Amino acid sequence: MAQSDSFQPDLDWSQVRETVKLLTVSVTQVESNMHVGDDSVTKLTESFTSIVDHMTQINELLNTLEPSDVKTAALDHCQQTNEKIQTSIVAFQFYDRLQQSLSHVSNSLRGLSSLVETPERLYNPLEWKKFQDGIRNQYTMESEKILFDALLQGKSIEEAIKLAAQADENDEDEIELF
Repeated sequence: MAQSDSFQPDLDWSQVRETVKLLTVSVTQVESNMHVGDDSVTKLTESFTSIVDHMTQINELLNTLEPSDVKTAALDHCQQTNEKIQTSIVAFQFYDRLQQSLSHVSNSLRGLSSLVETPERLYNPLEWKKFQDGIRNQYTMESEKILFDALLQGKSIEEAIKLAAQADENDEDEIELF
């Protein structure tokens, strides 16, 4: 027998079940997009690795040549290309941070679905506290914890984002290396 849903509600209809369905849609969208992003970054990483290898070979070949203006210019272009590659690696680190954050969102939505669909947990404040502590404990950056705490304290989204941004500005280690 099919369960009641918002398209054809009956006496078995449940807002909790509808909530879980919508949370599941959100989790699926986040994870699907993360997977697509991972594939793209993998291809980019492979391309950059190949570029670095080729640049190393070009550099080695240039160093076997007699000194000249052409050799100097070519070595200069190799150096500039290496600097661009290093800049790109930093961008990949930010992408990794984004992936980690989206993974936390996905895990939190899954956990919320589980909590909401289990009546003995749904109405138990200790279960909610345990769930919230679990979410907070997965954060590695202070700005994430500040954002989380501010929102749980009832601050607006804008206020919480501002507090987290201030924490990032005050933190000398804005980039985590993964």
